[in-house]
Amino acid sequence: MGRRFFYVPLSVLLLATTCLVSSCGQGGGGISHATNKLTLDTILVDSRHHLEGDTTKPYCDIHVSFVYPIESQIANLDSLQHFFVSTLFGPAYEDLAPADAVEAYIKSYVDNYNRDAVIYRETTGNSGVPYSLLPEHNHEGNGDADSDRFYSYYENISNSIVYNRNELISLQVKQSNNKGGAASYQLFRNHVYNLRKGSPVPESDLFNAGYDTALRQIIIASLLEQNRVKSIDELEELGFFGIQEILPNKNFLLNEEGIIYTFNKGEYSAYQLEAPEILIPYGAIRSLLRENSIASKLANLK
Repeated sequence: MGRRFFYVPLSVLLLATTCLVSSCGQGGGGISHATNKLTLDTILVDSRHHLEGDTTKPYCDIHVSFVYPIESQIANLDSLQHFFVSTLFGPAYEDLAPADAVEAYIKSYVDNYNRDAVIYRETTGNSGVPYSLLPEHNHEGNGDADSDRFYSYYENISNSIVYNRNELISLQVKQSNNKGGAASYQLFRNHVYNLRKGSPVPESDLFNAGYDTALRQIIIASLLEQNRVKSIDELEELGFFGIQEILPNKNFLLNEEGIIYTFNKGEYSAYQLEAPEILIPYGAIRSLLRENSIASKLANLK
């Protein structure tokens, strides 16, 4: 799906439609080998809001890329849309239509930015924010001038469908933001939805009891291999921590190859490192998979 970003006002929503059409055929184990019969739309928004509407003052930028279904031949469309909205924007928005959820989320983001500016001014005693304090200006060597600064903010939030077959959708949400200064934050949230059941797939439904500690050694081995080291001590030298106690974190995706775990920055690694992503092939964990779970059915397709 090609994506182009444009600057648009807050209330303008750009929609680009992409159709996903399945081929025919049924697979073993009671699930289909075909691509799911879904039609998807994408809402793209790139919006900027200056404090008090004054272009000489700091601003907040928000970029939204929201893929969502407009037709499904398997799942209830309302439930599926609620899932997509909730996973991207949070449970507070799940009852809204997709376009309404986008607009409400952006409004809340702008309102929070304005509120932060008011609190900052009340705290510091400043009545305004001079042009010289915009983030693109160099403040090095200004001494106490930093105490008068209110920063511009930005947020990027998007979702993408990682896997769309066998009556499953694996969906990844990516969110990054900055509230001034050098520190930026990035978060990946993974979700799996069973179209046939019309509900999310929890991690506990995939495995037999005791799976979490059993997966630890597999996760550690994968981290060692990815980082081309031979010991946990060497991982810690690279910026990892707590690896001896690492456990699956429910932040997973499913595909035909296996289970993919994402560990966000700061979870078991320093923020300077990329978020580790671990693919655990079904063949390595067949004994841990719960009988007749969706993961065991995917494993039997191999």
